[in-house]
Amino acid sequence: MSLRRLSLGLFAALVAGTAVAQTAVRPAPLKSGIEFTGAEVRALQNDEFANPAMLWVLRGTALWTQPAGKDNRSCASCHGDATTGMKSVATHYPQIDKSSGSLINLEGRIQQCRERRQNASPLKYESEELLGLTAFVRMQSRGMPLAISIDGPARAYFERGRDFYYKRVGQMNLACAHCHQDNWGKKLGPEIISQGHGNPYPGYRLEWQTMGSLHRRFRSCLSGVRAEMLPQGAPEYLDLELYLAWRSGNLPVETPGVRR
Repeated sequence: MSLRRLSLGLFAALVAGTAVAQTAVRPAPLKSGIEFTGAEVRALQNDEFANPAMLWVLRGTALWTQPAGKDNRSCASCHGDATTGMKSVATHYPQIDKSSGSLINLEGRIQQCRERRQNASPLKYESEELLGLTAFVRMQSRGMPLAISIDGPARAYFERGRDFYYKRVGQMNLACAHCHQDNWGKKLGPEIISQGHGNPYPGYRLEWQTMGSLHRRFRSCLSGVRAEMLPQGAPEYLDLELYLAWRSGNLPVETPGVRR
């Protein structure tokens, strides 16, 4: 989001908006971001032969069966055929990791498996390999509704994510809620503001001309409001990811998604 692209009227409305009621609220009706794009973008996402994100899925497909680490084991060595072994798995992330009691997302689980099961070095966040594996695993749940839990230990992470969502940040003094809760469906320059759901990620953004994680999208938004950008995988982003997953209700997983 750029100040140059904001109409004066909408910018004034955003800054004046309070967005202080930190009540967990889902938009009504729930709408995936694909509904706010044009026909060309929708066609790209729906056509597996044209969808540019499928290049990363193919990379992930190859990595799934590729031995790695000192133990020379592949993902398939433990989980078998991903089309059955990973079906619906992504709908439950982020979730509490039972071994550590901490919140973990799907990228974190893949990293954990590499270190503990394969005795391999972790992949760099936002690397082609991690994006590919994450997209491949999430694609096994494509079309299935999100089903995350915010009960028990997850509740504290959820509440921190909610607080982050409503917190004003940056030189533009805006919160996530100002755009995606209070003004979705309105025009921001040439684009229509979406409800800001994370169900298509990892996804291909035409403005990036590449694949990116949900955390990269967080950083892009923070850059747009002139706020401090945290590194991908930061605890604050994990909290926000959990809140957004809850906020998305039962929207289906769309990975690999395409957005403008």
